[in-house]
Parts: sequence; structure tokens; C-alpha cells
Amino acid sequence: MLAKTYCAAVLGLEATTITIEVNMTRGVMFHMSGLADAAVRESYDRICAALPNVGYKVPVSNLTINLSPADIRKEGSSYDLPMAIGILAANGNLQADHLQEYMMVGELGLDGKLKPIRAALPIAIRARKEKFKGLIVPRDNVREAAVVNNLEVYGMDDLTEVIQLLSGARQFEPFVVDTRKEFYEHQYSFDLDYADVRGQESVKRALEVAAAGGHNLIMIGPPGSGKSMMAKRLPSILPPLSLAESLETTQIHSVAGKLSRDTSLISQRPFRAPHHTISQVGLCGGTLNAQPGEVSLAHNGVLFLDELTEFSKQTLEVLRQPLEDRKITIARAKYTVEFPCSFMFVASMNPCPCGYYGDSTHHCVCTPGQIQRYMGKVSGPLLDRIDIQCEISALSFDDISKAAPGEPSSSIRERVIKARAIQEERFKGVRGVYCNAQMSERMIHQYAEPDAQSLQLLRMGMERLKLSARAYNRILKVARTIADLDGAERVGSRHIAEAIGYRNLDRGDWAERGI
Repeated sequence: MLAKTYCAAVLGLEATTITIEVNMTRGVMFHMSGLADAAVRESYDRICAALPNVGYKVPVSNLTINLSPADIRKEGSSYDLPMAIGILAANGNLQADHLQEYMMVGELGLDGKLKPIRAALPIAIRARKEKFKGLIVPRDNVREAAVVNNLEVYGMDDLTEVIQLLSGARQFEPFVVDTRKEFYEHQYSFDLDYADVRGQESVKRALEVAAAGGHNLIMIGPPGSGKSMMAKRLPSILPPLSLAESLETTQIHSVAGKLSRDTSLISQRPFRAPHHTISQVGLCGGTLNAQPGEVSLAHNGVLFLDELTEFSKQTLEVLRQPLEDRKITIARAKYTVEFPCSFMFVASMNPCPCGYYGDSTHHCVCTPGQIQRYMGKVSGPLLDRIDIQCEISALSFDDISKAAPGEPSSSIRERVIKARAIQEERFKGVRGVYCNAQMSERMIHQYAEPDAQSLQLLRMGMERLKLSARAYNRILKVARTIADLDGAERVGSRHIAEAIGYRNLDRGDWAERGI
């Protein structure tokens, strides 16, 4: 007897419908076809152990299972459930009248319990697109899959419940998520706030400008000056995610298996801070299973690299193309996938190996050669993609103890949202451009061209501070953002002056140290 069930294979962010054909004839052999990996081939062993534990005998027959289309590689344990149901239907233990109405995924435990799988959200999107009546998933994945509307999603605990649902022996209600309610409830609750940061007003201003324009930023200063503390609070002042951005971000984290059981939609911008021992594959993505890397997990959020010079130089260089294109294409022998990676890049570093070069409270013990080699770990092309570069000085005890609590993140966020609204209106007719950091050179001349007085100030600043030529466009982009924060239509002298102050690493004295 032949039976068919349906599931999905995920490559990148896209899911493909897989038809599982189970055929039984006389004999005792087992065959599986369809380009299955080891985890899929082991499914039969798990099924043979699970069926007796839920009251069914393992059929003794010549069993052939085909995973169609046969030229798509099948990976993972999510095929256990549809295979088990197909075997029961082919053996006559389950009526196959309604199997074509459901897509199902899930890993089977030896006791028949269903265990969570990755990429439930892309699979649910595919099920709706293929017009399936419902999707059956493990209970732990139901909130994630139920985000997709116009699709009945059933979260099951074990194989017995799935059989009861398909046979009509028991009625189950599809799981319903009030997507908008849950999304908006958690948008404004942050554990970290800039009110906790005392002093460092100039650096907080730089972070505000970076958030308002989507600019990349690097902070350089001695240990304990608050670089990491302020960077971790950056999501609290970024504009809230839109529903479309949230769905896209959730989909990436779903494919990576990073969603928690009680999460339906990611409502806050992600903040990723990988350790400096991360590999190139860990940063950009890939592996045998085409997993997204940290640059994609930070999509629509922040990628923070603390102690930038401790990262491998080869690893840092893979950031150059994603920072420019805001997407990354991963090509391997067996697959080619593309992941989005539009993120704010924020980094921090010490000025020298000992960390105290230029610090008035400590004596630097590094030689000029050591400092030059240390700073040379960050290449010029990578720095060229960072709009805002600011120095941080350590606060003295008196400054820390006497400083008043900082401005709360909510107040800063309001200004950032207003500036972003101006930019959205400005670029509404330009595809793929949503903030000032994404402007092309032509757009810079169109929207950020300074007047004669401001241009003269820019010329003087570049000549006196020995700024590099690459700083020119970056200064104009940042000046446009500062003008948006002021609500000014044109870029003025004060905007240019502040923007010049954010090019510390382009100054002549920094260049002499190796940058």
C-alpha cells in the first residue's frame, strides 16, 4: 500500500515542500531514497523504537520510503513525524483520507514524544503558500509557527495526539497568537538604560547620532572607560522594529534555532556581541547546514565587536562586503544561499597593547613599534566603512561620584525616531535606502551638500587635522544626520563642525601610529 505525507526542507531562509512516499510490499527489506543525510536515515531507528511505546507494532514488510524531490538534500530530524505517520497509513493503522491537508514536522523521541526542530517559521510560511489546511509541529515550536495567519497550526506533545487529530478520534483547537498585541507589548521594555551611565556626554551624543542615521561607530579608549557599557545600551535608543522587520528577523533566528519556547516574534532589535575567538564561518555564516552567521543574526540590529584588535585580522576582513552590500552570499560546493545582514556595526578597542596610551591617569609602557603593530590590526578599508570614530577618556572618582544620573533612553529615543522619520520621508522613493548611512555619493551631493561657509569650514578642518580623503563623504553623511536631529533642512556649519569631531582616527597623529 502507498501513502503520502508532507513536510519541508529549509535551505537558507527558503523552505521547499517535500513529499514523503511510503510503499509497503511483501518482504523484510528497508530502502530509503531522496538524498537523505545520516540524521534522516536514522529516523527509521527512532520510529521503530517509538511505535511500540505508543501502542503500535512495527510492520514486517518490504518498506520503501522516497523523499521527493529526490535531488534536494534532506537534513535533520524533522522528518521523523511525517515518516512515522506515512508508515502507519501505509500499514492500514491510520486512514489516509486527510493526510494531504496537513504539513507536519517534528523529531520523535524513543517514547513517542515530539521534540522541537529548527526553522518552524519558514516552514509555516511555505505551508500557507502551498495552501495546506494546517501545520502540525511539536508543542515547543507552536508559538513560532502560529505567527503565520490563515493557517491552522497545531502544537502536539506526542505521536499519539497526532494520530488522534488525523483520524478524527479527538478534537484539537489550532493555536492562535495575537501577533500584533505580543509584538507591541515588548517593544519598549529594556533591561539597560542610558540613565545608568554617568558622565561621558560626548560619547552618548555620538551614539545618538549613530542611532539616528544608522551609522557604524567605533569607540577607542582605556580599559574601564565605559565602552562596552554604553554599547550594550544602544538598542534602547534605536527606532522600534516594524512588523515586517520583526518577521524577517524572527525568520533568521528561527532558521538558526535561536528562538526560545515562549517567543513568537522578536520585538526588539537584536544585539549580537560575539567573542573575539569567533571564526570567519561563525561570523559570516555557512557550515555544512547553511546556517546564518553573526552578521545575519544581527540583521536589523547591532553587531558589537568588543576589543576589536583581539579579533583575527582575516576574520575582520570578511566584514567588508557585508557592511557595503547589507547582504551576504555564501557559496559552498553543495549549496549557495543568501542571507540579509543590514546591521549597525559598533566596535570598541584600546589605544595600545597596555590600554593606556594618551591616558592622563596612567603611564603607557608600550613602544611606538608595539603601538603601530597593534593599531595596524584594523585595516584602512574596514575603518573606511565606519562613519563615526570617537575617543573616550576614563572618568575620575570625583566625576563619577558627583555626576548626576544620565538622560533616560526614552528621551533619546524620541529624538532618534523623529530623525528617522525625516529620513524615511526623504528616501521613500529610493529602493533599499532607509537612513543616511546608506546614501550613495550622488545622494550625498543631492541631500547633504553644504553651503559655501560650511564647505570652507570643512576644507579648513581637513587641512588642519590632516584628515584623509575618505573622511569627506563620511563627514557629510554624519552632518546630514546631525541636521536631521536639529530639524534643519540644510546642512550648516555647526553640523559640519560636530561631524568633523567624529573623525578622530583620521587625524594625522593617529595616522602616524599605523592607521
